[in-house]
Amino acid sequence: MDPRLIANYDCVTGENPLWHPLEKRVYWTDIPTGRMFRYEPATGEHEQCYEGPKVGGFTVQPDGALLLFMARGAVALWRDGDLTTVIEEIPEERESRFNDVIADPAGRVFCGTMPSPGRLGSLYRLDLDGSITPVAEGVRCSNGMAFTADHTTMYHTDSGVRRIYAYDYDAATGGLSGRRVIVETPDGDGVPDGMTLDAAGDMWSARWDGYRLHKYTAAGAELKGIDFPTRKVSSVTFGGADYTDMYVTTAGGDDKAANGEFAGGLFHLNIGVKGVPEFYSRVAE
Repeated sequence: MDPRLIANYDCVTGENPLWHPLEKRVYWTDIPTGRMFRYEPATGEHEQCYEGPKVGGFTVQPDGALLLFMARGAVALWRDGDLTTVIEEIPEERESRFNDVIADPAGRVFCGTMPSPGRLGSLYRLDLDGSITPVAEGVRCSNGMAFTADHTTMYHTDSGVRRIYAYDYDAATGGLSGRRVIVETPDGDGVPDGMTLDAAGDMWSARWDGYRLHKYTAAGAELKGIDFPTRKVSSVTFGGADYTDMYVTTAGGDDKAANGEFAGGLFHLNIGVKGVPEFYSRVAE
């Protein structure tokens, strides 16, 4: 089945699609413009629901609130349009912003930052009490993450070096160790961006500047790809009643001549592959 365009707000960097299981809607963000959107499959309706500080990524809390990860290392709860500060800033990230994030099985959040002048990005872990700790440094462009079903491995994408890494993950402490390269994309073939895992444990990785969504085994062997009519495929998530609906964000809506007529749109496809729900974050409950 070909990808189907379901909403297009000409996103400059459409990112972080995430299924909200309590609302039965998918949310996504356009990072540079400080906008967020949501789409309800039951009605086909979609809307802009937020405009404010840039949101690089977000998670869903058990009460339905969104935990937003923003510029300067700020973190805030967004509930019914109101923001409640969790972290005002990270001093080292005053010239940066968060990018992709993911909640872990315990409700912590792993959250990466972008490089800033004179400093590369970092991957942080935000713990349940609101404390934040760097767990990997020297990251060129922190991107898609996922956890294996047995909760022993975490994947992390560094788009700046075109690699997807695997870490040994300690679910009890949130510790990471034993980093190794699982996927490295060829030079000139785009870069790996957002990602998720399906119920079989295979990886689905969006290919920025590659016109495709790629599927890999857990060991990094490429299985197949799905072509998109737009150049910058940025991220993917599973959703719907049985988690067989795939929602894919794209970017480049500010230059459709270079990136395609539907650049910046949200796409849907269902090829019968079943995903798994993402974890709730449980920060500052």
